[in-house]
Amino acid sequence: MPIQSYPLQRVPGFSKLLLDYLAGKPELKPLYGETPTLESFRAQIDQKKSINRQVLVDVLTEQYQNISDAPNIACLSDEKTFTVTTGHQLNLLTGPLYVIYKLVSTINLARKLQQAYPEFKFVPVYWMATEDHDWDEINHLHLFGKTYTCTSKHTGAVGRFKTADLAELISLLPAGIPIFKEAYQSSETLTEAVRKYMHALFGATGLVCIDADDARLKELIRPVMEADVLQKAHQKPVENTDAQLVDLGYKPQIHAREINFFYMKGDLRERIEYRNGNYHVLNTDIRFSAEAIKAEITTHPENFSPNVVLRPLYQEMILPNLAYLGGPAEVGYWFQLKGIFDLHQVPFPILLPRNFALIVPPLVEKRLEKLELSILDLFQEPHVLRAKFIDKHTKNLLDLNDEHERLSTLMNKIAQKAQAIDETLEAAVLAEETRWQKGLERLTKKMRKAEERNQETGLRQLAAVKQDLFPAGQWQERHTNFLEFYMANPAFLDALFAALDPLTFELTVLNH
Repeated sequence: MPIQSYPLQRVPGFSKLLLDYLAGKPELKPLYGETPTLESFRAQIDQKKSINRQVLVDVLTEQYQNISDAPNIACLSDEKTFTVTTGHQLNLLTGPLYVIYKLVSTINLARKLQQAYPEFKFVPVYWMATEDHDWDEINHLHLFGKTYTCTSKHTGAVGRFKTADLAELISLLPAGIPIFKEAYQSSETLTEAVRKYMHALFGATGLVCIDADDARLKELIRPVMEADVLQKAHQKPVENTDAQLVDLGYKPQIHAREINFFYMKGDLRERIEYRNGNYHVLNTDIRFSAEAIKAEITTHPENFSPNVVLRPLYQEMILPNLAYLGGPAEVGYWFQLKGIFDLHQVPFPILLPRNFALIVPPLVEKRLEKLELSILDLFQEPHVLRAKFIDKHTKNLLDLNDEHERLSTLMNKIAQKAQAIDETLEAAVLAEETRWQKGLERLTKKMRKAEERNQETGLRQLAAVKQDLFPAGQWQERHTNFLEFYMANPAFLDALFAALDPLTFELTVLNH
């Protein structure tokens, strides 16, 4: 695939916080650990504390027991083995393209680290967000211009969703996706199915998928549960960091609560609130005294599920992890969490934005050339893009700026003459000028509308290109399922591995 690339600083839409971080703005340095460079991983390795690797290996071995060609999980018991991690919700059929970009970025980072530090071993990890409970956010996919949706009354953690409820959806999908049909039909839960198809796609690279919804792993963070639920220890550190971000001109993205754990049991996942001396599980009749909830944490840590504020800490306490790769919003909210990591004396991972890409089909590429548009042009809002296109291709003058200035000059002269006769006439002259200026503005709009009709063919082609690369007004990677490209070209993943560099912060454009 021919490749172009653009630094993220040139691409509209990226947050100032992300760009300032990548530029190394010194004011941000207290809010993270090591910088996102290959050289920084040496220091990150040195400061990473040991974890209970045997528990991790036991859990993962059990989770992969039904996969015959499982990755080398045993290597994680070695103190010289480290992970690099990305995470995401359990979307249907992988979800939008950027989920794939996350995984490719993470795997490529592990490969780069293996070359740079051959005395260690690096394992790419996909943190499956099995405990998330927003089913409506993941119950659909966009493929070949159609939206497929799975209707279900499922509640609670999405990882526990029964795949039998997906049968009707799977039957509606286009032919040619045996990896996914096999995964869904041979699995009882969504977690199991996602692990199977991710392994089918990426298992050969050594990718390990982890489901942290496990009592043995939760036991490792029991002190964090007690600090959060019983001592309300985490809201203040986040709020302190939020204040620093605001002072620097950034807007915090997540909100820390007094208690940052959900109570999760069966099909239930609801927030815990402390009220009137007791702990209430919202939208239920479940109540705990302080002694009772402490006992519940001790005997059933699996019933406590961290929210977005504490999930990153959980990850770093159970994995020998060096780096986290995420989207712009994810990288942004990690900055809010440094105080929590410091409180528990857990090393803060290196943060890297995952790769960003745009896939341009040959027909769309030809249209871009014909319309004399660059890829960056397309990131503009539709009305801005239309206006610039018209201005670029018109043979006529479409503004009346000179006429506005002349009118203003003329009316000033008239106002002076009128004022000399009667001072009260000045207001009448100004009112007339306002009316005439508005008339010129109306004429300008009519002229542009007429020119739009003259350029109707080009504008239709422009709208078609915009729709192809920004379907439904969204970035392609946030909307389109990767099967749209993978089914047409089985080497699509190989092309992504060759094109995407996790340590080069650019938008990669591939002609596919």
